[in-house]
Amino acid sequence: MNNIKFIDALYEAKPVADLRELMNRSVDLYGDNPAYWVKDRPGGKYQPITYRKFRSDVTSFGTALLDRNLKGEKVALIGENRYEWIVTYLATVCGIGVIVPIDRELNAEEIAHLLERSASAAIVYSGKLERIIEEALTLVDHKILKISMDASGNSDGRLSMHTLMQEGYKLIHEGRKDYFRLEIQPNEMCSLLFTSGTTGLAKGVMLSHANICANVVCMAEFVNVVGWTALSVLPMHHTYEFNCHILGTMYQGCAVAICEGLKYIVKNMAEAKANLMLGVPLVFEKFHQKIWKEAETKGKAKVMRSAIAVSKAVGGQKLKATKKLFKDVHHAMGGEMRLLIAGGAAIDPIVIEDFSAMGINMIQGYGMTENAPIVAVNKDRCSKAASVGLPFRGTEVKIIDADDDGIGEIIYRGPSVMLGYYDDPEETAKVLRDGWLYSGDYGYLDKDGFLYVTGRKKNVIVTKNGKNVFPEEVEYYLLKSPFIEEVIVWGLDEEKTTDTVIVCDIFPDFTEIRESFGNISDEEIHRLLDKEIDAANAKMPSYKRVKRFTVRDTEFEKTTTKKIKRHTLTHDA
Repeated sequence: MNNIKFIDALYEAKPVADLRELMNRSVDLYGDNPAYWVKDRPGGKYQPITYRKFRSDVTSFGTALLDRNLKGEKVALIGENRYEWIVTYLATVCGIGVIVPIDRELNAEEIAHLLERSASAAIVYSGKLERIIEEALTLVDHKILKISMDASGNSDGRLSMHTLMQEGYKLIHEGRKDYFRLEIQPNEMCSLLFTSGTTGLAKGVMLSHANICANVVCMAEFVNVVGWTALSVLPMHHTYEFNCHILGTMYQGCAVAICEGLKYIVKNMAEAKANLMLGVPLVFEKFHQKIWKEAETKGKAKVMRSAIAVSKAVGGQKLKATKKLFKDVHHAMGGEMRLLIAGGAAIDPIVIEDFSAMGINMIQGYGMTENAPIVAVNKDRCSKAASVGLPFRGTEVKIIDADDDGIGEIIYRGPSVMLGYYDDPEETAKVLRDGWLYSGDYGYLDKDGFLYVTGRKKNVIVTKNGKNVFPEEVEYYLLKSPFIEEVIVWGLDEEKTTDTVIVCDIFPDFTEIRESFGNISDEEIHRLLDKEIDAANAKMPSYKRVKRFTVRDTEFEKTTTKKIKRHTLTHDA
C-alpha cells in the first residue's frame, strides 16, 4: 500500500512523559473497554480485563512490592506470555525500580548469570519454571525474593503474586497511597534488557521511560489501530513485542488477546476476532506457504495469481471487494485481520505484497533493542514492501562509509537511543559516538527516504523466527572441550526448512586427541567431536544449538593480534 501522498502524513499522538502517564491516559480514555483477553484455563474462552481493572491490579501489586521494601531495586521477570507478566512489568517501572526481563528458554546457569549481572533483588516467575528457577538460585550468591505467578499462597521462601496483589488491595483500601506518589525520573533507567544469553558477552541495554515512550508515541503517528483487537504471539521479553505491541496498543486503546502458543495462532485469531498481529518472518512465511499450498491442492492457484495481479494493479485498496474475493485467505487468518507487521529479521517482500493484495495490509520495520526498539517502519498508508520504512519523527538516520551502490553502515540518533550498556562503558563507547548509535547493520536510503537493510551485524546470526544468535557465545561453550582448539560458528540458510541453522567449522586439538586416544581415524575423530558438540548443545537453548559441523586440518587464518579473520572465511557446510 504505497500511497505516496501520505509520505509526510502523521496521525495525531499526544506525548507522554513516562509509562505511568501512558497507563493513566489509556484508563482515562478507554477505562471500561477490554485491555486484555485472557483464558482462565487452556482451551477455555477468552475473558476480558478492562483498562480500569488492569491499572487496579498494577497499583495493588506495586503497593505490595513497595511494602516488601523493593523500592529502588531491580526485579527480574521470566515466564510465558501472560497477563501477570504485563502487570509485573508496569508495577515495577511505575515507581518501584528497574525491570529485568529474562528469556524463559535460558538454562539455569544462564538465568543465574543474568540475576548476578543485574543484581536483581527479586524474581517474578511462572510456576512452569519453578524447578529451573530453584536450580538457578542455588548458583546465585546474593539473596533473591521469589514471587510465583501461580502459587496459591505465601510459603517459606516463596511468595504468591496473587496473595501479594490481595495484600496490596487491602493496603490501598486502608488508605496507603504512597505507591501512587512515587517519583518517576523519565530519563533514568527503568528497563534492563540483555541482548542474548550469558558467558559475559551479553550486553545489558539500559532504556528509560523517555526512550520507550518516544517510540510508542511515534508508532502511533505512523500506524493507527485505535480500538482494534491484537493477538500477542512473540515472547514479551523482546522489546519488539512488549514496547511495540503491548505498550503501543495500550496507548491506542487496543484489546490484546494473549495467544496460547504458536500452534494455536489461527484458532486464537478467530476466537479473539483479532485485527492486528506483530510477528517474525517465519510465522508469516509459513502462513503464506500454507495458503498457496491449499490453493494448489484445490486447483485455485492459477485463479488466485490472476486475482492478486489485478489487485496489485489497482493498489489493493478496495478492502470490501478484496476481502470477498479472497474470503478463504481471510478465513484462514481468523476472519477479521486487517494489519500484519513483520520485524526481527529479513522477510521476502513477495509475502508482504501478496498479503496486502489479498486485502490484509502488511508492513515491515527495523529496530534494535538499543533503540527501544523501532528505528524505522512503514506507515499503514504509505509503504514499500522491500523497505523497512521511514525513520520515526525525531530520529535521524545516516548511511556512512557507503560503497558505489550507496550501501554503508546504518547509524542513527534520536529520543529512543539507549542510555548505554549496563556497567560497560567500553562497549557503550564503541557504539555510541557523539549521540549517534552505530548499528553495525548495512543498508541504504532511497530517494523518498525509505530505509533498506542489506546485511545484518557483522557476526550475529538472525534466524527466521527472529532469534539473535551470537557466534561467540556458541563458540564459548564449544571451546570448553579439550579436543577443540579453534572453532568458527555461522548461520546456514537451509532450503528444505527455509530456516537458518547453526553450523560450525572445527580445528581439533590433535595433540590432546592423540594423548587421550592414540592415533585414531578421521571417522573416530568426527564421532568424538559429535559427542563434544552434544555436550555443548545441552548447555544452550535449542535455537543456539549446532546442527552440523565440518572438521579442518589447518588452523584458521589470523590477524597480527591472533584474532581469526572471521569475515574472510568461506563455508562449505
